[in-house]
Amino acid sequence: MPGKVWVLAEVWRGEVTEITYEALALGRDLAGQMGVPLEAVLLGRDGKTLAASLGAASRVLVADHPALADAAPEPYAEALAQLARRECPAAILTPLTNVSLGIGTLAAAKLGAPAINFCQDVRFEDRRIVAHCLLYGGKIEADVAAAGEPAVLGIWPGARPAEAGRSEQPPAVVEELAVDLPAAAPVRLREVIEPEAGEVDVTQQEALVAVGRGIGSQDNIAVATELADLLGGAVCGSRPVIDQGWLALSRQVGKSGATVKPKLYIAAGVSGAPEHVEGMRGAGTIVAINTDPHAPIFGVAHLGIVGDAAEVLAAMAEAIRGRHGKAAA
Repeated sequence: MPGKVWVLAEVWRGEVTEITYEALALGRDLAGQMGVPLEAVLLGRDGKTLAASLGAASRVLVADHPALADAAPEPYAEALAQLARRECPAAILTPLTNVSLGIGTLAAAKLGAPAINFCQDVRFEDRRIVAHCLLYGGKIEADVAAAGEPAVLGIWPGARPAEAGRSEQPPAVVEELAVDLPAAAPVRLREVIEPEAGEVDVTQQEALVAVGRGIGSQDNIAVATELADLLGGAVCGSRPVIDQGWLALSRQVGKSGATVKPKLYIAAGVSGAPEHVEGMRGAGTIVAINTDPHAPIFGVAHLGIVGDAAEVLAAMAEAIRGRHGKAAA
């Protein structure tokens, strides 16, 4: 199979995002199986500067155009399609986040190419590109073979560790290519609404204590907050907790919230619905606490505790305070 594997680099607020490096790690695995080069595509402004961080790719293609100042789907998809027609990649890996969602699918439609979304893994098998996908909020896992080229693959966060796609060396080749786009896109970014002052970014925490409906009451969130503070992390929640107004929307984890990958994730009173698991299954260590020994959350947890969530969290906090007190003495 001729061609190469492309990764669309995602840029937000002037920086390459973590999922780009996850996609590069996955793309390198796929390119190795296919015996073709791995390349990255940078759309937007100041691409040559950002290209230095994409050394996992042997070549970075940069398209700089005023219409690409923000990651709006239409101009990005058109630019990606134009470049693909010229360069003929065999596969294009595109991030699936709030920033890039829709770009890959729209580009595939312009190219008349197959699009496969929610990919957690991709392999080359029997001379075909096969994607392992998580569908319907995790209720179905399926292997989908791409029927044609280029295969446009929407990569779900957590497909690979981001560190595996980083390189201390710059790419061997950085090449600027022109694209023909209208100056103004019909759909464009008007405004970014920031979280309320004082809110934390749960996606950047190394430790998270997640509370679900099984926490019992809003009063018990104070126990989770105390433990999170002792761990140097933050409290987050599943959708039922957010819907009840117990925590701010910015702290929701799951399919309709944030995707997080902390070193430690304590799920307290979280049942483990596929929609929630989809947003936290990439955590380094998952500790589940639930009164139901058959709760689905235990199926993804590394450690499980059958018990009352509030009581277990309080005991954890007390144990940590005790250790801190002994260390100080």
